[in-house]
Amino acid sequence: MLLEVRRLRTQFFTPEGVVRAVDGVSFDIQEGETVALVGESGCGKSVSALSIMGLIPNPPGRIVEGEIHFRGRDLRLLDPEGMRKIRGKEIAMIFQEPMTSLNPVLTIGRQLTEALEMHLQMKPQEAENRAMEFLKLVGIPDPQRRLSQYPHQFSGGMRQRVMIAMALCCEPRLILADEPTTALDVTIQAQILELLKDTCRRLQVAIIIITHNLGVVARYADRVNVMYAGKIIESGNARDIYQTPRHPYTLGLLRSVPRLDQPRKAKLDPIDGQPPDLADLPPGCSFQVRCKFAVVKCVREAPSLCEVGEKHWSSCWMWDRVGGGSA
Repeated sequence: MLLEVRRLRTQFFTPEGVVRAVDGVSFDIQEGETVALVGESGCGKSVSALSIMGLIPNPPGRIVEGEIHFRGRDLRLLDPEGMRKIRGKEIAMIFQEPMTSLNPVLTIGRQLTEALEMHLQMKPQEAENRAMEFLKLVGIPDPQRRLSQYPHQFSGGMRQRVMIAMALCCEPRLILADEPTTALDVTIQAQILELLKDTCRRLQVAIIIITHNLGVVARYADRVNVMYAGKIIESGNARDIYQTPRHPYTLGLLRSVPRLDQPRKAKLDPIDGQPPDLADLPPGCSFQVRCKFAVVKCVREAPSLCEVGEKHWSSCWMWDRVGGGSA
């Protein structure tokens, strides 16, 4: 097991109240595996990744409970210096928007070689050669010339390739890809995801893909964790999640994705309502206000994750009535 997250709770203390951004999340990932965290904006996906990386801004945020075990070490027990040695070298992150993640006043070469010199103690020329090697690996032509250029001289897809090269160059064991294709058009999205999956498979790197789009991860994830209101509400291998969803929210996400096997005039079936306020969650199940399967018990008592199939878990009182797949 590469990473084990147990009962993670991350909260933000604001004048309007305590925002429970991550509320008791548990999941794991094995060496070389690809796991997806899926859900609407504001469900806690990115905060979960930032918690693992030790990048929660304090104040106002703080991890109040939980364990984050990476290769046998609890990352929560490490001091800032200890986390800096792991961050970038053993765990790397690809952020949502490469234009704001890359430093606009530093060359691409400097941004790549800085991590190599710091984490791997490489000499400048050695680091530059390795940077060129990884730019070529991610499909950037003429890497020697590109090293001296700045982020604004790259297209959106090329900037995202640079981010992938930056994440991979220190040979980490785990990459957190936070919405890695959100700012890109559909054709470039597919190229980037194929590149990420293929490169990580060759280097035996595990990936956590964070996205709001179940369609994006259908081809790439081994396992899927669906998040809602700071909790994981369904978890299982990708095939089970797509063929037999056992939570109304997962079913709603699947029905919101356009499908090529449906008639052209077929309408999407969006989820009614809005995500709840994480500072003022409703009693019982957080999804019950928007749920078509809700009963009285859903209002009174919050369900916990229970096994509904082989390595398939759902937190829904009515899971046996959901089923039926994404059709």
